[in-house]
Amino acid sequence: MYSDEHLKYLKKIKKTSILVKFVQILILLIFILTWQILADTHVINTFISSSPKEVIKTIVDLYKTNNLFNHIFITLYETIVSFLIGTILGIVIATVLWWNKFIAKVIDPYLTILNSLPKVALGPIIIIWVGAKMSSIILMALFISTIITIINVYQGFIETDINKIKLMKSLNSKIHQIYFKLVLPSSFPNIISALKINISMSFIGVIMGEFLVSKEGIGFLIMYGSQVFNLNLVITGIFILSILSAIMYYLIAFIENKINTKRSEN
Repeated sequence: MYSDEHLKYLKKIKKTSILVKFVQILILLIFILTWQILADTHVINTFISSSPKEVIKTIVDLYKTNNLFNHIFITLYETIVSFLIGTILGIVIATVLWWNKFIAKVIDPYLTILNSLPKVALGPIIIIWVGAKMSSIILMALFISTIITIINVYQGFIETDINKIKLMKSLNSKIHQIYFKLVLPSSFPNIISALKINISMSFIGVIMGEFLVSKEGIGFLIMYGSQVFNLNLVITGIFILSILSAIMYYLIAFIENKINTKRSEN
């Protein structure tokens, strides 16, 4: 049983959380309402700024032509595939770097260079190597997401309490026991943080790839809209992309909360 003070504390946290969500939604509603009012009163030019009504109308038009869910599915598929592969590959490589300090020292400058390199510059090379197809889009997203994952996860690994590692070594623990029993669990916050960053990086990589080679997907809608000066289509693509990004982010946050709850219960 919780004490009265603890129950009051939990109630206060819940109220604060609800208030934060309310203010966040209120800010969004005020922004949309202000945007529409400015468009209706011709304070802003809807040709170059669109409006919430035009965005909704464009979404309805895409739905009626059976293009809406097809574009969403293509972008989601490319993002999820690149996210999963990038996450697994990043954690595996980060593990290898932690396992072997010599390899980590050799690879470190290359990771820094690749991380600072504008990945869009690799787009033409990827297209030549792989071809102008979906696999090149996924590969471009992987270049972006995997390196970020490696850096963040590896940083979490090397920040593990050195005294705890020494203690386990003094008890004759094997390196794999140290990794699975100490390093990996203690790096859980960094891994979750890497996942949150990874999903956004995957979206960025996919959209960049769709800008270059795709004939389907949200990135294609945005690029096509800009080419034909259809700002309604561009803003609609950005709006849909924002919703998808938010859904994926909160899905990871939901999984994080569930895992944290189970860990606290244990």
